[in-house]
Amino acid sequence: HEKKAGKLDPHLVLDQLRCNGVLEGIRICRQGFPNRVVFQEFRQRYEILTPNAIPKGFMDGKQACVLMIKALELDPNLYRIGQSKVFFRAGVLAHLEEERDLKITDVIIGFQACCRGYLARKAFAKRQQQLTAMKVLQRNCAAYLKLRNWQWWRLFTKVKPLLQVSRQEEEMLAKEEELLKVKEKQVAAEGRLTEMETLHTQLMTEKMQLQEQLQAEIELCAEAEEIRARLTAKKQELEEICHDLESRVEEEEERCQHLQTEKKKMQQNIQELEEQLEEEESARQKLQLEKVTTEAKLKKLEEDLIVFEDQNCKLAKEKKLLEERIAEFTTNLTEEEEKSKSLAKLKNKHEAMITELEERLRREEKHRQELEKTRRKLEGDSTDLHDQIAELQAQIAELKMQLAKKEEELQAALARVEEEAAQKNMALKKIRELESQITELQEDLESERAFRNKAEKQKRDLGEELEALKTELEDTLDSTAAQQELRSKREQEVTILKKALDEEAKTHEAQIQEMRQKHGQAVEELAEQLEQTKRVKVNLEKAKQSLESECTELSNEVKVLLQSKGDSEHKRKRVDTQLQELQVKFTEGERVRTELTERVNKLQVELDNVTGLLNQSDSKTIKLAKDFSTLESQLQDTQELLQEETRQKLSLSTKLKQMEDEKNSFKDQLEEEEEAKRNLGKQISALQFQIAEMKKKMDENIVCLESVEEIKKKLQKDLEAMSQRYEEKAAAYDKLEKTKTRLQQELDDIAVELDHQRQIVSNLEKKQKKFDQLLAEEKTISAKYAEERDRAEAEAREKETKALSLARALEEAIEQKAELERLNKQFRTEMEDLMSSKDDVGKSVHELEKSKRALEQQVEEMKTQLEELEDELQATEDAKLRLEVNQQAMKAQFERDLQARDEQNEEKRKQLIRQVREMEVELEDEKKQRSIAVAARKKLEMDLKNLEAHIDSANKNREEAIKQLRKLQAQMKDCMRELDDTRASREEILAQAKENEKKLKNMEAEMSQMQVPPAF
Repeated sequence: HEKKAGKLDPHLVLDQLRCNGVLEGIRICRQGFPNRVVFQEFRQRYEILTPNAIPKGFMDGKQACVLMIKALELDPNLYRIGQSKVFFRAGVLAHLEEERDLKITDVIIGFQACCRGYLARKAFAKRQQQLTAMKVLQRNCAAYLKLRNWQWWRLFTKVKPLLQVSRQEEEMLAKEEELLKVKEKQVAAEGRLTEMETLHTQLMTEKMQLQEQLQAEIELCAEAEEIRARLTAKKQELEEICHDLESRVEEEEERCQHLQTEKKKMQQNIQELEEQLEEEESARQKLQLEKVTTEAKLKKLEEDLIVFEDQNCKLAKEKKLLEERIAEFTTNLTEEEEKSKSLAKLKNKHEAMITELEERLRREEKHRQELEKTRRKLEGDSTDLHDQIAELQAQIAELKMQLAKKEEELQAALARVEEEAAQKNMALKKIRELESQITELQEDLESERAFRNKAEKQKRDLGEELEALKTELEDTLDSTAAQQELRSKREQEVTILKKALDEEAKTHEAQIQEMRQKHGQAVEELAEQLEQTKRVKVNLEKAKQSLESECTELSNEVKVLLQSKGDSEHKRKRVDTQLQELQVKFTEGERVRTELTERVNKLQVELDNVTGLLNQSDSKTIKLAKDFSTLESQLQDTQELLQEETRQKLSLSTKLKQMEDEKNSFKDQLEEEEEAKRNLGKQISALQFQIAEMKKKMDENIVCLESVEEIKKKLQKDLEAMSQRYEEKAAAYDKLEKTKTRLQQELDDIAVELDHQRQIVSNLEKKQKKFDQLLAEEKTISAKYAEERDRAEAEAREKETKALSLARALEEAIEQKAELERLNKQFRTEMEDLMSSKDDVGKSVHELEKSKRALEQQVEEMKTQLEELEDELQATEDAKLRLEVNQQAMKAQFERDLQARDEQNEEKRKQLIRQVREMEVELEDEKKQRSIAVAARKKLEMDLKNLEAHIDSANKNREEAIKQLRKLQAQMKDCMRELDDTRASREEILAQAKENEKKLKNMEAEMSQMQVPPAF
């Protein structure tokens, strides 16, 4: 086809459009099917709308689309099915997309509803479980509260742990029987497992065969379907081409007719256009004249517009000035109205201010009284808060210490994990290196085989060349003296070559013998290694049995520990409930104490009550002395018990320390009581002196007697109430002492439990030491395995070096062979030269025959030598192959044994690590329980100390009450002064009110003057 500007081949263009599918697309769009979708895409996208229309595993896409369209119940006029696509009219795909979106929304809504229902059911079940648990807890708590103070229950709790000692042997026997049963079950299960594994392997092989057959049949079916589809496509294409050709013929005939009719129409149109042109020229001339006239009119109108715009601007400015004046007048009016309103508001404000000032005076008096009350409350609260802060700081310090310990343990565990990961990576690297070495050995073997094949080919070539030389020698019977000289030279060279070949054969035999010796040594070493592995295997089985027995022992001990853990938890719950009760009582005591401190600030205590308090303090000192004597007797008893009971040394030592602390505290209390007594004596003398002064002042202030008597009566009433509350406080103090004794008994029980737990912990530590010893033994065994592995690797490397040396020897032999071939070629060239330069002069048949015979003998000798060399080469290669095969087999066996050992070691290691972790978790749990028990004990001790501190504070409050007598007397004087001040301030306020009234009257007069009507 030529390419020129303006030249176009219509047939070529039509072929291109047909091949590209443009004509088919146009034809389909003309028929009204603009949208098209591939079968697979249609099935993938709209299969949601027809869920049960297509059976599972259905492969044919076209039939699947037909079934889907039937299920969708589409009108057949809305679609057409092609060979690879489905064609739709406009709007059908949009309708399908809408239905698909609705279906997806329904599915998602249903899925969400199922999920929410599932979550709600789970939450409901959880709530039901919580309800049942709450009921069980309440029932148990009620039962415990009933049994708590029952003496038989206490005796039962003390005797129960002692009964378990006699049952341990029975439990051990039962556990051993259970162990035997479990082992029998394990053996049976292992047998079943092996049978199932064999069945599984058979079934898997059958499955693989069936899958391969299925794949082959599927491929055949797919190929047949592809061939059928191609044939049908070709058939349809040919039919379409025929239809297209027929339609084109018809279209071309119609075009010819259209062209003729259009030609006639065009001629008529040309005539009409010529007439229209003439008419348009005349009209254009008229329009130009009209254009000139309209332009003149437009200029005049524009000038008029400019004049009107100037006038409008002037009028707008005048309008703005007038509007501004109006706005000013309106603002003035509003300001004057606001002034009048503000004056009226000021009047009302002043009146309200007067009333507010009077109310403020009353409020300030009340507020002052309330502030004094709150100040006293805050002082008491601040002391309590300081104590709480100190306790919280101590708890925070303990928690920080625990956190630091936990972090150290975590870091140690992480370091262990990292070390294990590094060891694992090293083992994997070694395995990869061994695999790479094996691949290299295989490649070397393949290269040696290739060299052997090349040597055999060269051998064949040499044999053929020798036969050719024989034929040439038979042909060349006529030779000259020069040829004889050459023959002599060649004979010499042949002898040299024979010697070289003999030497090579000897060296080759020596190498073969060395290889055989090395192979025998390697076989012996491998046999020794196998025996060693068998011995190690027996040792490992023994270690495994010992570990299993230890595991059973550990499991038994874990169960015992769990039982003890449950008992300790029950006891901890009891202590928690008792602590809660103590806290409630403590809060009640604090509330009573705060009320007492508030009332003591308002009261005045008389000398009779002070003397009564002194008598009470003396009686308490006597009680404390008695307590001190009882404590000393208890100390002696504890010392005797220490000598008799060696098991309870730790608990009694702690009790001794507690009792010594209490002794010191009681001594401190005695000293404080004595100091308080002295202070009270001083205060009594001071009060007597003050009373004398007060009597003098009372004589002077007879006018104020009535008010003072009323205050005195009120104070007497308050004192009576105070005495009643003091009696209540004494009863509460007795209750606290009872709780103290109860807590001491509970502390003794807790000490016994702590001793029991310490014994358990010591046993666990012993077991852990045994476990560590076993771990060390396992580590030594693993180190031995690693050494054996290193030895095996070294031996493999030695064998590889031997193989490389043999390969080098083979290469040298091949090079020597190549040199022999080169010499043979030289001899050939010389023979050809001799044949070309032979002369007929001096030929002797006899000499030629002799030379011929000699050469034939030499050739036969060379052949025999070559055959012997070939036989030796084959024997060496066979021996080498056998050695390699044996070496590979031994390597495979060795690697399998190593893998089996490694797997066994890893399994044992994992089991040991699991056991260690479980033991560590159990130890941590026991440590936590121990720390919780110690913390509870410390809390109880702190509560005891707090109670004693509260008692001391109550005693101190008595002293403070005596001190506050003086303060109240001073406050009486301050109150009198404040009354005088308030009277003076009241008179001043009244004077200010009168002045404000005068000012108001003046303001009203001014307002009346200001309220003049504004002039507009």
